[in-house]
Amino acid sequence: MLISNKIRVRMADLKVGKESDVLITSGLGSCVGLTLYDSISKIGGMAHVMLPEFPSNRKQGKPEKYADTAIDILIEELKKAGANIRNLEAKMAGGAQMFNFSTSNDRIRIGARNIEAVETILKKKRIKIIGAEVGENYGRTMELYNDTGKVIIKTVKQDDRIL
Repeated sequence: MLISNKIRVRMADLKVGKESDVLITSGLGSCVGLTLYDSISKIGGMAHVMLPEFPSNRKQGKPEKYADTAIDILIEELKKAGANIRNLEAKMAGGAQMFNFSTSNDRIRIGARNIEAVETILKKKRIKIIGAEVGENYGRTMELYNDTGKVIIKTVKQDDRIL
């Protein structure tokens, strides 16, 4: 058992860690936590995605906030750290519908749109999703243990889940 270095991933943020690191993000409501992990090098990364896509009408912004830009940045950071992109496997959590709305307006379905965006991007990049704890109506905390690739999902509503 390695001594763990805990690395906090905040909202609209991403981080990469090596074998002795544990990446942790909390407050996953409609946001999606995404881990990409190379089991050979034991290098993994985590992104805390808030929205599906970078607004086309904006010149500037925080690219880590959006699925379509955060995933590219995360992959580049993993490459720089020594991960082999062909070995990457994904796990995701969050994307909850935290409030009930009496409208069918798709723009309000942020959680579902975040899940769809992440899944679509990963499929295009040929990165397989091997575990997911998404949807529903409750928040989550996500922890990636880089020594094993294990992801633990913690919620108030149910027991911890291992992905």
